[in-house]
Amino acid sequence: MSNFTKEQAINLRSQLLRASVQCSERCLYQSAKWIAELASSLKDPADFDSHDDLDSDIAMPDGYPPDRISIFSTSEDDEESRLEAQEIGDYLLAKSFFDCREYDRCAAVFLPLNHTPVNVSSASPEPENHTPTKAGKGKGKAPAQSPEAIPRPRTTSLPRMSQKSLFLALYAKYMAGEKRKDEESEMIMGPMDTGATINKELIEIAQRLEDWFQERAIQGKEAQNHGWLEYLYGVILAKSSSIEDAKEYLIKSVHLNPFIWSAWTELRDLLTNVEALRTITPKLPPHLFTILFNLDANQSLYQTSPDIHSSITELLKAFPTSHYLQTQRALLHYHSKDYEESERIFSSIIHSSPHRLDSLDHYSNVLYVMSSRPKLAFLAQLATQTDKFRPETCCIVGNYYSLKSEHEKAVMYFRRALTLDRQFLSAWTLMGHEYVEMKNTHAAIESYRRAVDINRKDYRAWYGLGQTYEVLEMHLYALHYFQRAAALRPYDKQMWQALGACYEKIERPVQAIKAYKRALVAGMAYIEPAASSSFGSSIASSGEFNTNVFLDPELLFPIALLHEKLNEFEEAAAYMELVLAQEEGPGSVHPDEISQGASQVAEGDGDPVAGADGDVSGTGVTVTTSRARMWLARWAFSKGELKRAMEFATELCEDGFEVEEAKALVRDLRARMESLGK
Repeated sequence: MSNFTKEQAINLRSQLLRASVQCSERCLYQSAKWIAELASSLKDPADFDSHDDLDSDIAMPDGYPPDRISIFSTSEDDEESRLEAQEIGDYLLAKSFFDCREYDRCAAVFLPLNHTPVNVSSASPEPENHTPTKAGKGKGKAPAQSPEAIPRPRTTSLPRMSQKSLFLALYAKYMAGEKRKDEESEMIMGPMDTGATINKELIEIAQRLEDWFQERAIQGKEAQNHGWLEYLYGVILAKSSSIEDAKEYLIKSVHLNPFIWSAWTELRDLLTNVEALRTITPKLPPHLFTILFNLDANQSLYQTSPDIHSSITELLKAFPTSHYLQTQRALLHYHSKDYEESERIFSSIIHSSPHRLDSLDHYSNVLYVMSSRPKLAFLAQLATQTDKFRPETCCIVGNYYSLKSEHEKAVMYFRRALTLDRQFLSAWTLMGHEYVEMKNTHAAIESYRRAVDINRKDYRAWYGLGQTYEVLEMHLYALHYFQRAAALRPYDKQMWQALGACYEKIERPVQAIKAYKRALVAGMAYIEPAASSSFGSSIASSGEFNTNVFLDPELLFPIALLHEKLNEFEEAAAYMELVLAQEEGPGSVHPDEISQGASQVAEGDGDPVAGADGDVSGTGVTVTTSRARMWLARWAFSKGELKRAMEFATELCEDGFEVEEAKALVRDLRARMESLGK
């Protein structure tokens, strides 16, 4: 990526600027902004290596020098170019309507009206189906109306127009439908906001596009398509839950025009797991945006492998000032729970671009987790001064009030964010967290459900649903949602720990032990990693115990108790000794001191997580380690190992935890020892 020549750099910048203009012409403003930012962050062509000395007035490939990029693009297709020239007046009128959010007027410039859009009568303007449907039990929403159930409007043949104008008209109809859908839903989580309202323009748009594609196929002009209408049809199919067909058309779109970033983001949102990403990757064109898409898709799937970091490093060599790439790296650290590094990167982004609000809601999450109230207050003030009516700003302010434990105010701001954008995922999830704090479990469940409806890859919403049902003591429901969260985050200790606790509550000790062991795998930290990455060889096996491993005693202790419940006392004792071994940290215990039975902890699979700096200290004496010491003292007492039991009990008297029970045990031990004459 850093081996561009000067010619390639200039050509790439020219293509990016042209792509930004094309997106802007079609009112895809977020994509236009993203591509323009990428173009501005491209390394200065003067800094690239060149094969020969080139003058500053080098001839540009394709005839598009950067200094001659027009605010209006022209098609390379002669027929399309003529049509665009003929339509320039109507196009400017339609685009001005779109920019003023008059979507129906925009569409009407190019498309004939098929029916009267408004039923003019003396009846109430309220829709006929204004009576809210009762929410389904457990689901919290009414069943969605099938698109096939919508009356199919009578359509007429499309007038002859350019692809650009057709896209603008159909996209305006789509936006008009989205606007009406939001209006029918009314207030956030109100009686009409069941999540079942649909865009009633989808059927007509789909029919028009199908007719257009069929006509192009008959004329043999499919290769001359520009990709924009394929992208729009992919969006319509995705909204109609035809996921595989939507992927097919979006892939067609990026093959026809790789610079349609909106198509890439829609394709990313349709991927449910890493395997789905691997399946479509060979079908994508060899292009810069394919690399950026893979980075973005892996980020959305919460992948944090070293290869992704390497990819960002290579891209930053070509785009050294790209805030997008810097944000991706910050998010990688955030998902890896390296909050300090994530905060440092976000802070540098704000320093270089203080008015950029994109992804700052994630930065506020980082500051919230770090309990950095002064920085979060500064961020909230900065975002409010920049634009108080951005969803990101509302989420930042909501996080600030949440950190102050003012949960009602936090909910108010999260609702405001959703009023601005009902598809803003972070607001739904964060609002669910606040409702949990307020003990409003019904509202919390609805918030989390709306979050997973928007993005089924959001492990936080699945985990939140599990926690909420756990509060309601509906453990089988909670188990299902914890399983979904653990599947999305297999290397997150918190997911497996919650799953283990849930299994424990429904009296399934064997599954609980396995889940806790998976949590141990995910939570391991190394000082000096062993040659083998298998879990068993690094815990305790005959002569192969790795003393450089730190294990969470809060996970070891419930495993020991579960083995006790299964009458596996030797195994329970081995885990209790492992709990004690964590007081002084890795290397504090000799392998011979640990029962060989603990080697069976290897039933978990997956690679352990290495420590960031390799410095792992012990926990010291805690309530958990004191309880383990008491258990071992009683275990030794029951086996007749009075001297060892006395050592444990004496240590307990000095710990400050379990002192009274320890003193009583010491008295019993002394009495037994005296009776035996020891």
